[in-house]
Amino acid sequence: MASPKSNSDIAENSEGKTQLSCSDETSGGLADIETVSHSECQGPEVSPRASSATGVSRVSCPRGTDLENPGDGYQGHSGDKDGHVPDDEGHEDDEGADILISTVGSLVSQQDLQGGEAAADEQGADEQGARNFYCHREAEAWEDVDEQEVEDHFRLPDLQAREVVSERDEGPEAHEQSSAGTSELCDTEQDRLLQEWLALETSPLPRPRWKVLDALRERQLGSSARFVYDACGARLFVQRFSLQHAFEGHDGCVNTVHFNQHGTLLASGSDDLKMIVWDWLHQRPVLNFVSGHKNNILHAKFLPNCNDAVLAMCGRDGQVRLAQLSAMPGTQMTKLLVKHEGGSHRLALEPDSPFRFLTSGEDGVVFSIDLRQACPASKVVVTKDSDKKVGLYSIFVNPSNFYQFTVGGQDQFVRIYDQRKIDENVNNGVLKKFCPHHLLGYDYPAYITSVIYSYDGTELLASYNDEDIYIFNSSDSEGAQYARRYKGHRNNTTVKSVNFYGPRSEFVMSGSDCGHIFIWEKSSSQIVQFLEADEGGTTNCIDPHPYLPVLASSGLDHEVKIWAPTAKSSTNLTGLKNVVKINKLKRDSFSLQNTSLFENHMLWFLMSHLTHTNYQHSWRGIRFEVGGGGASDSSSMSEEEPNREESQCRTS
Repeated sequence: MASPKSNSDIAENSEGKTQLSCSDETSGGLADIETVSHSECQGPEVSPRASSATGVSRVSCPRGTDLENPGDGYQGHSGDKDGHVPDDEGHEDDEGADILISTVGSLVSQQDLQGGEAAADEQGADEQGARNFYCHREAEAWEDVDEQEVEDHFRLPDLQAREVVSERDEGPEAHEQSSAGTSELCDTEQDRLLQEWLALETSPLPRPRWKVLDALRERQLGSSARFVYDACGARLFVQRFSLQHAFEGHDGCVNTVHFNQHGTLLASGSDDLKMIVWDWLHQRPVLNFVSGHKNNILHAKFLPNCNDAVLAMCGRDGQVRLAQLSAMPGTQMTKLLVKHEGGSHRLALEPDSPFRFLTSGEDGVVFSIDLRQACPASKVVVTKDSDKKVGLYSIFVNPSNFYQFTVGGQDQFVRIYDQRKIDENVNNGVLKKFCPHHLLGYDYPAYITSVIYSYDGTELLASYNDEDIYIFNSSDSEGAQYARRYKGHRNNTTVKSVNFYGPRSEFVMSGSDCGHIFIWEKSSSQIVQFLEADEGGTTNCIDPHPYLPVLASSGLDHEVKIWAPTAKSSTNLTGLKNVVKINKLKRDSFSLQNTSLFENHMLWFLMSHLTHTNYQHSWRGIRFEVGGGGASDSSSMSEEEPNREESQCRTS
């Protein structure tokens, strides 16, 4: 990458600028802010296109980019090796941080400061009321509503309305008027019950903790060393997220996106078996290669503290692979580490370790990978319920205790293991497990598609298939009830991830079958952001930037999207009510049919597989595999050689 530029150079050399208004979360003052958009794309491989409707820049990755010509001869990012620095002083030389700081700080006038302070309380109250359309009752009143009664009425909301219609036929005109009145009563009842259901287990939004104008003043005086760190957790920026870039280059659904440790690169993996590494700030791909997987890539992550040169991947074929991004063109880039007997959906990195990570699969097995070992994979545990294996969809390492990790999968329990205390003869090796109490006796199986620790390891966030998202306190004893619940989205057709947002995990975010991104304020469980993110209908993955208020998302369409807080005003949640209503009705209908989750996922898998076969034939003969102990180009490998590679890497 080019060397970082100073603030003055950026201001003088930028050709395109995006206007943005930034207001204090508790004030009415608005300040015009300019953010520099680096739209120039270097090299012949970039062909940016601007969207006439939204002004979002779209970048296409050329189809000719492959292993023989990997981007710009990328040899790995040569940044520092100190890891993540929470405050902005650790990133003063980073171009993205300089843009955010200089543009916010340099253009706020003294008049805006004075005007914002005068209207603080009034504006804060107005914004809170406008954004929470469903909070019309006090917290004490919400506790009186019986949840099961609300849901039962919501599923059959027209029963009371039908009683209004007279059984006596009074002619066509009377019948039409009666039908119209019935429809209005039905809609009104549905809206009321929906609002009551959403209001259950929520509380009023807390007053904003971060005041942008005060923070800018303190930074100007030199007394604030954590400006960017605090800004990323501010509700002000979350409520101004809008689409900035859409990167085109994949030929299938994009199942994974991940920022590197320094936030300069973004990796994306797809059903087309390709991995693309993007320089997202300059809107261009720097590397495009075939992963070596035989079926959909489901997860990929940069290993920390390795100069951004190593990428770990796993996929539906069960393979866990390693890509050496610094390999010279024409040489071996990927190799197989281990293979699960079922699909492998998630990797779990050990914070700050460039050598160790965990993998999980639908075979219920957890492998520990240590790249320093001759045979890198070793079995840690097989997840079981009594004597039955439990297939796994998710795994995550506790950031405060690297020996502990959590898993979730094809039953309703969030399990915590401690690698130092695993004895499969005692509680199947489980340290403790959690489940929402009402799911213990559910009519159909409730599966976990994603589970993740908070930034300090004190909380566990779990997303359930065609159910809600729950937070558990990891320090509670086994069997404790959940602490918080988040509603409104739908998680049914794909194995969706869930994530925290903010340096202190202030927000919860998830994709949805409706194609939107939902963001909840964690402490109140209220929806504060609602983004239309996927034209294909489903958003699967959202990854936050490590230290800037930026998100990357992907889903069933073939694009990678970048989101930044550049909207001129805070979101008003337009259309949220109708989308939540539809999601709720579909979920209730699905649960009434008592459909097995396995059958639902199998149907989705078969549809994905049929689509995947259209891509697979074009990739045969150019896969990169490892046969024996040496590296070779799989374009000349026989069918027996990949099978031999798998047998060598499979552990008992």
